[in-house]
Amino acid sequence: MQADPAWTAQPRAIAFAGMLALAVAMGVGRFAFTPLLPMMLADGVVTLAEGNWLAMTNYVGYLAGALACMALPWVAPRLYERWHPAVLARAGLVATVLLTLAMALPLQGGWPLLRFAAGAASAVVLLNVAAWCMVRLAALGRPALGGLIFCGPGLGIGLTGLAAGAMVAGGWRAAAGWVAFALLSVLLCALVWPVVQGRAAPGGGAARTAPAAVQGGTPAARAVHALAYGLAGLGYIVTATFLPVIARAALPQGSPWPDLFWPLFGVGAVAGTVLGTRAPARWDRRWLLAACYALQALGIALGLAWPTPAGFALGSALLGLPFTAITFFGLQEARRLWPQSADSFASLVTALYALGQIAGPPLVAWLLVQGDEAQGFARALALAALALAAGAAMYAASALRWKKS
Repeated sequence: MQADPAWTAQPRAIAFAGMLALAVAMGVGRFAFTPLLPMMLADGVVTLAEGNWLAMTNYVGYLAGALACMALPWVAPRLYERWHPAVLARAGLVATVLLTLAMALPLQGGWPLLRFAAGAASAVVLLNVAAWCMVRLAALGRPALGGLIFCGPGLGIGLTGLAAGAMVAGGWRAAAGWVAFALLSVLLCALVWPVVQGRAAPGGGAARTAPAAVQGGTPAARAVHALAYGLAGLGYIVTATFLPVIARAALPQGSPWPDLFWPLFGVGAVAGTVLGTRAPARWDRRWLLAACYALQALGIALGLAWPTPAGFALGSALLGLPFTAITFFGLQEARRLWPQSADSFASLVTALYALGQIAGPPLVAWLLVQGDEAQGFARALALAALALAAGAAMYAASALRWKKS
């Protein structure tokens, strides 16, 4: 049965499909590992060190996917004509479903490769769905709806986090959790499929939505944005990988709270993205990014200074609130700074964000061997908060040095 073309071409349907695509690619492909890690530890299929390694391979895959997206239009332009953003996004979604399902297999030696490929697929989906939906919505005269796409990661995190909590309560094994998340991904992809297809706008595959009158930024301003955006990857990743493990170590054994902090992070991310879409276009995105970084640093500091259910809950909400808003504002700023090469520059800053993420797990592993587990996590979180504070300062300095035209 064919979908109604009039429905699939509606701006709200496009934004909704983009949101669900990112729920699959990010909420499942990237971050389902976070609530399932305690289950995998309890099942005895991984150690904390091995879980740390699996997390890092996923982030390395995310970097590889971002670099591939950046290089494809330049290295293989003819292939890019055929494999335009909608095609790449669909391929990434199929890969995410299959790789999630494969994690249920008792093939521990192959898990690093699966997590690497899942990270690459998530970057491919993120960049291409964002590009496709934003160009499509701009062509339909509804660019403001593009922000709703970035509710997807928070939605996926919330769904998988709540589901994992129910699985723990029901005594599920981690393998069953991976199967359940693969089936959830299939259901969400079924809603995406009729909408995300074809070229985003007639006559071209590249996303060049900036008006000709808009001038790009200086090379120095671009460098500051790329480096500061990379610090966001390091700033959030320690908590985003180990939050349930950290909370379990800090709270009394048997406490029901640790399974709720990660879904709370996801709910905060959805709320923050909705608020971010209401930010007027005239507002300088660098000041918004600086505020987002400061909010995340405060959330991390709260968890460190107040390791109670209330402290972790408030810290999780504050960390999640700007999480996907940072991606939304960061990609907007990338397009403002280099409108002539918007897609490639967006891929570059995403790659630097991935490098920040990759630095997180080795940092945690090194700090864990320097002392006990609690001290190691505390030091890693403190360094993450400092990275976010440095990023906020860089954006503030950029906004003061290079005024928005």
